[in-house]
Amino acid sequence: MTTRYALIGAAGYVAPRHMRAIAETGGELACALDPSDSVGVLDGYFPAAKFFIEFERFDRHVYKLKRRGDGSRIDYVAICSPNYLHDAHVRFALRSDADAICEKPLVLNPWNVEPLREIEHETGRRVYAILQLRLHPSIVALRQRVLDAPASQRFDVDLTYIAARGAWYQTSWKSDRAKSGGVSSNIGVHFFDMLCWIFGAPRDCIVHHEDTFRAAGRLVLERADVRWLLSVDAADLPQQARALGLRTYRALTLAGEAVDFSGGFEDLHTESYRRILAGDGFSLSDTEPSIALVHRIREATPVGLRDDAHPLLAQALATEALA
Repeated sequence: MTTRYALIGAAGYVAPRHMRAIAETGGELACALDPSDSVGVLDGYFPAAKFFIEFERFDRHVYKLKRRGDGSRIDYVAICSPNYLHDAHVRFALRSDADAICEKPLVLNPWNVEPLREIEHETGRRVYAILQLRLHPSIVALRQRVLDAPASQRFDVDLTYIAARGAWYQTSWKSDRAKSGGVSSNIGVHFFDMLCWIFGAPRDCIVHHEDTFRAAGRLVLERADVRWLLSVDAADLPQQARALGLRTYRALTLAGEAVDFSGGFEDLHTESYRRILAGDGFSLSDTEPSIALVHRIREATPVGLRDDAHPLLAQALATEALA
């Protein structure tokens, strides 16, 4: 029997990756929801999917499918809505007798996880998180390298992620810290999950700088000291990226040695869906370390530019001051 899906947030940036994953794993998108009706992307994947701009009508439709009893009920609800709505939409999915597949960050605050676990228990349904970097071959190989190293060995790590956004970002929910969680949650949470997965739990956390466009700090993990910088400001892109016309720059170095994970992202959502369908998806418990960490970063008081800051932070702040 074909696996049937509903999707919340069909007009969002990441929604096409979920549509593609549903199609490539043989599923059917039965219905989708978004308050914006700019969802022509559906035509490339599931032109017959019912589409709603009002949650109440979407809810009614999903409930109707559930009551039919003819195999048309929804098996999974894929959630690509704004971050602050994720837990509400997860609850909707489970109460609709479907499992939830939720984009990062699953929730904004650590205390939002336990109520979802309680609803899992009440309904017998599951919440699956998209933690796609754990499936990237280069990241898997790096984790194995760390596991194979002597237990006493520590690693010096630099993480840089710059995803340039245009002027629209300022009027989007993404720039609203209460809705997105800020830069560290919105574009950084899956990198923090990756770091904790590879190097162990955080022992200390210092934030050097945080504003609407960038955040930077230092992490002490069980087996690594990490300098990190996240930015959505195109002015922070290194010259080599600009020369190539790139608007995204990812860099991870281990003791000065580059770990190449610049490509290979296109198929990770599909692989995530394959694992979920096989009963091997990432759970609520898997998400908890990174959710706690980004909340800690968000609540920290920035200490300002110091010697232990990411090497690009000084350059970024100097460029901003001249703008």
